[in-house]
Amino acid sequence: MLVPIIMGSQVDEAHARKIAGYLEEFDVKTELYVASAHKVPELVLDIVSDFNKSGDDICYITIAGRSNGLSGVVAANALHPVIACPPFKDKDDYMANVNSSTLYPSDTPSMLVVDPQNAAQAAIRILALTNDKLRKKVAKHINSIKEAY
Repeated sequence: MLVPIIMGSQVDEAHARKIAGYLEEFDVKTELYVASAHKVPELVLDIVSDFNKSGDDICYITIAGRSNGLSGVVAANALHPVIACPPFKDKDDYMANVNSSTLYPSDTPSMLVVDPQNAAQAAIRILALTNDKLRKKVAKHINSIKEAY
């Protein structure tokens, strides 16, 4: 069970570490990669190809701003789910990043989740579909939230 977090730039590391922290709370292993779909597409494809050969349960989280080609390239080539979680500095940056993370051609099924905690939770719930231990942790987490109200 693994969530590879692929960043388009080293600048996105703080955003990636925030997501990784939420995943670690559920004992979900993460691996961070820096691989721009525009500058080193061959590296992105190598990463995805290696995970396609893996027997592990995997859910990618991709982090790329501006022109988010990364999420689409990963989704078009991966056997596993892809969640795009773009970073943003302000409202204009948010709008550009959300827009570029939703406009993909056919057969590039990347999902957009803007909030880092929700992106981690979405990956956790996807992985929990095939992992009873993780499913129990998710159920316990949901119950603790309900009890807080």
